[in-house]
Amino acid sequence: MTLSKEKQKTAYETLSKAFGYATYMATPRISKITVSVGTGKRKDVKQVAFIAKRLADITGQHPATRPAKQSIASFKVREGDPVGLIVTMHGERMYNFLDKLIHIALPRTRDFRGIPLSSIDAMGNITIGIREHTIFPEAANEDLKDVFGMAITITTTAKTRQEAEAFLRHLGLPLRVDASTKS
Repeated sequence: MTLSKEKQKTAYETLSKAFGYATYMATPRISKITVSVGTGKRKDVKQVAFIAKRLADITGQHPATRPAKQSIASFKVREGDPVGLIVTMHGERMYNFLDKLIHIALPRTRDFRGIPLSSIDAMGNITIGIREHTIFPEAANEDLKDVFGMAITITTTAKTRQEAEAFLRHLGLPLRVDASTKS
């Protein structure tokens, strides 16, 4: 069992006093993790295949290709052209990826000072932007010519930002301490 899954089970004891949960089922949970990569600038099929393979290595799941919804002449994009890749994870694979993100990848980020609280939206979800995929251990350092970024969205069942912040801190996500909350 992963560390994040164990912390998910202890969330009721920790958060029920602060938010007044009546049952275990009322506590927030992670419903899915979505990792997306934009490939709009890259027209080379080999580069897109490289990104898809690397994303599959990082997430442990084959990515789905996302086509352009409409044609944009100034960007030389036609409707149906592949412009992105996306992976949606659930279950055990989701918790394994979250553990790898928290304990291995984020600490390897250059000048990392925590995830800003503004990344949490009003519905209790958090989106983290990663500039370089090389922070993951599956990315070999020899292929530094094709570095790409990604967006990681952690979808929770929290109903408010405060509830989501407390839940994500309990899971161990390194959220930045807001300057206004320091005493």
